[in-house]
Amino acid sequence: MHNSSSLNEFLLLAFADTQELQLLHFSLFLGIYLAALLGNGLIITAVVCDHRLHTPMYFFLLNLALLDLGSISTTVPKSMANSLWNTRAISYLGCAAQLFLLVLLLSAEYSLLTVMAYDRYVAICKPLHYGTIMDSRACVRMAAAAWASGFLNTLLQTANTFSIPLCQGNTVDQFFCEIPQILKLSCADSYLREVEALVVSLCLVLGCFVFIVLSYVQIFTVVLRIPSEQGQRKAFSMCLPHLAVVSLFVSTVMFAYLKPSSISSPVLDLVVAVLYSVVPPTVNPLIYSMRNKELQEAVRKLVQMVLLQQ
Repeated sequence: MHNSSSLNEFLLLAFADTQELQLLHFSLFLGIYLAALLGNGLIITAVVCDHRLHTPMYFFLLNLALLDLGSISTTVPKSMANSLWNTRAISYLGCAAQLFLLVLLLSAEYSLLTVMAYDRYVAICKPLHYGTIMDSRACVRMAAAAWASGFLNTLLQTANTFSIPLCQGNTVDQFFCEIPQILKLSCADSYLREVEALVVSLCLVLGCFVFIVLSYVQIFTVVLRIPSEQGQRKAFSMCLPHLAVVSLFVSTVMFAYLKPSSISSPVLDLVVAVLYSVVPPTVNPLIYSMRNKELQEAVRKLVQMVLLQQ
């Protein structure tokens, strides 16, 4: 039996036992991490450098890319280092910092996706008032509110998680410090405090989810009334990337944190964790740039400028 105050470190889940498989895991995660850095880095640089992209939609996309870079940098490099050095250890403070940052970035990303849904709603349902409603000051305030909501949520979740006595050892069955896995180490009498934190998070999640759904119900109602097929196609091309990102993010996170314990298993928990913490930051740049000609053009000019300077 261990008390949380006496813990100096946690032991994370190892992907493999042999050195060859550990190097394979390191190489795979390195490729994914570099792809995420490249994709999100190009979006950030393109939006900052190209004045044509200084619009609300791309301002929010820049914030999303920053959050994606932060979230994948919180988990993947530590897992890569553990595989490379054949260790599983993470310090107590390191685990708390990792959990704090991950929940902060994921919560802020979810709030930002809600703001982006509102931006699409105003652009399609109230196009004549778009410039007035979504001015620069309003956009900054909305982005700041998304980051602030993430900070408040992670403050509550991290304080609640690490204030609960941990009596079940120090082995975390995940490749990073995750709230459900930390709570598995807690004492039996911490149930009510776990429920309190879960209720607060669910209120935030459900509130944002309902807002996103209502926004898209009104968006699709307006789009289907557009007489020209070309106009409908343009409106859908504005919304579908955001809708795809929201669906991927919400489905994986909700399944990870709300799945019944009866179907929980180490392999399933690992797969779901990779799906919500590694996959979205890597594929989001592809989703947003796939049908966005303005962004593609800005990225192409950026790459050409870099190549010409070599």
